[in-house]
Amino acid sequence: MSEIEKSELLERFAYLSDRDSGDHLAVNCPAEQLIEFCTILRDEFQFDLLLDVTAIDWDVATPRFTGVYHFYSTVKQIYIRVASDCKDNITPPLPSLVPLYSAADWHERETYDLIGIIYEGHPNLKRILMWDSYPYHPLRKDFPLAGIETPLPAEDVAEHTNLKVSAAPMMGGPFVSSGDGKMSQTEPKAKDESWNEEKRK
Repeated sequence: MSEIEKSELLERFAYLSDRDSGDHLAVNCPAEQLIEFCTILRDEFQFDLLLDVTAIDWDVATPRFTGVYHFYSTVKQIYIRVASDCKDNITPPLPSLVPLYSAADWHERETYDLIGIIYEGHPNLKRILMWDSYPYHPLRKDFPLAGIETPLPAEDVAEHTNLKVSAAPMMGGPFVSSGDGKMSQTEPKAKDESWNEEKRK
């Protein structure tokens, strides 16, 4: 889609606004029109592939959360990025795109799990990486880098796996960094490396 077509897109859909981008066409779309616009992208503009769904936590800004969608047209071989602000900073909602793109299913679950976006209308919105009772969203800006000590879900996991649940490899929070020395020595490492296979050799 050329810049001229981008101008036509913005002119045709008055609710859209231009979004700064260093690579591909990008627009802002209000959550209320997201389903309508994405349907047109798919059916009329031939954006037949949803590549990714993610979100941005702006921390102190309002709105705090912005959903971001990356689409690709396998017919025209072009990309478009669509961003949509969430109205609520506590339980940020966006409409689910699963009815339009089945690929949105696990992408939305991951974004819900890690950032806390509530995708309204999702057929199975539950955590995909953390356990169901985990009380935090680890990619939010207010989640500390060192993690938060959290009891592991020994009972419910053991019930399904018939295995004993231990805290390895990452106890409490994902990674810590010493901040000292060469970069190769200060990369974040797991807080508990007792599981490391190299140490068993």
